[in-house]
Amino acid sequence: MSASSALTRPRRRRRNSAAARANRDGLLMVGPTVVIVVAVVVLPVLWNVVLSFQSLSLVQIHTSGIFGEFTLDNFTKVLADPDFWASLRTTVIYAVGGTAGSIALGLVAALALRRRFPGRGVVRAAMLLPYVAPVVAVAFVWQMMLNSQFGVVNIWGQKLLGWNGPVDFLGQAPYALVTVIAFEIWRYFPFAFLFITARLQAVPGDIEEAALVDGATPTQRFAYVLLPQLANVIALLSVLRLIMNFNKFDDVYLLTGGGAGTDVAAVRVYDYLTGQFDVGGAAAQALVLAAILVGFLLIYVKFFVRKEVDAS
Repeated sequence: MSASSALTRPRRRRRNSAAARANRDGLLMVGPTVVIVVAVVVLPVLWNVVLSFQSLSLVQIHTSGIFGEFTLDNFTKVLADPDFWASLRTTVIYAVGGTAGSIALGLVAALALRRRFPGRGVVRAAMLLPYVAPVVAVAFVWQMMLNSQFGVVNIWGQKLLGWNGPVDFLGQAPYALVTVIAFEIWRYFPFAFLFITARLQAVPGDIEEAALVDGATPTQRFAYVLLPQLANVIALLSVLRLIMNFNKFDDVYLLTGGGAGTDVAAVRVYDYLTGQFDVGGAAAQALVLAAILVGFLLIYVKFFVRKEVDAS
């Protein structure tokens, strides 16, 4: 055995032992997070899947086992229920309208506050108030403002705009659905504002200067210079907001309780569980909604993430 090989073996052992220690330390640091995610996310999802294939009521759930009598009746009942499809259609309208409106308003706000001016920091901070304010508080304020008897919106509408009578914004279709979409846009446009503002700050200034020298109008600079730079951010925001809006429960429930044409899917699942005490049916509806959201995510990965990978 040569002297060089005798020296390299201890070095390899030290490198291997150091790598093993680094892997062990990494597992120890990641371990608590993995345990929390499994306990809080994975196990409830698996439990929901199991419940969706069982015919259980709310009073039977504590006596049922994990491996009970499995059936597809819940999915058959859900998919054959016209009220479910009506609720899904309402959810799509609510999600698309709220997503498009919040992103458009966030884009306008980001462009308006892009240039420096005195007090810009204060105005930017004020933009975040709808997003950081407690949802219970802002929903109560909207209920008071839109009240058909003493709400300030109806009073001003009759005095200044000549309305013939009060409008029931929260208890009459289609005003209720328009109102909850408007609330969604107002409450979550700061989320889009933050993303778009961060991306605008990273846009190279020489690109716009070159377009300005070439005689491009403000509309042309936005359409051909800024918008392509913001395309990936807007696509990401669209997917995130669609997923969030599809799962939205608290905003709609606090404003209308799901009545007057605002029976979105999340509120319907809650009412199905607490009103009919049908655990299996509610779990089946939640699983169908989860499958739809996975479809949205796959579309985003296929058309946007792959383009970014190919471009890089």
